Amino acid sequence: MANFRIIKKYPNRRLYDMGISKYVTLNDVRQLVIEREPVKVLDAKTKEDLTRSVLLQIILEQEEDGEPIMSAEMLEQLIRFYGDPFQHNFASYLETSVKLIAEQRAKVRNKMEYALDPLEMMTTLANRNMEVFKEMQDGLFNRVMHPNTDKKK
Repeated sequence: MANFRIIKKYPNRRLYDMGISKYVTLNDVRQLVIEREPVKVLDAKTKEDLTRSVLLQIILEQEEDGEPIMSAEMLEQLIRFYGDPFQHNFASYLETSVKLIAEQRAKVRNKMEYALDPLEMMTTLANRNMEVFKEMQDGLFNRVMHPNTDKKK
């Protein structure tokens, strides 16, 4: 398991990075995430894990300050999944999709340095992504529509 960079969050909302022994900002935590430094945010008093809420706060700031990734319609759809019987399947699908995109983004960055025709490579990659997402969706919806189907016939 990864060694986490421990960040303590105090009641006054200040964040203290135990690794460098100084107060940090949300932007500093964001930079750690970008640099792939595993972080864990703990309540300074109760030791409760606050990592998810701090990461969501970072996303909120990014959505407000920059060019948003999520439209209002997408956020509405996400909200509707909470409490829905399909919630777990959707969460797994979303996590797998984001991981796939991140892996492919890394591959593209590596190949872009050597590519003669980056546009053709991006088109090929986009087409492959569509195939993979369709396969994932088909599998996801088949499990939901036919949960008791025995695949070992």
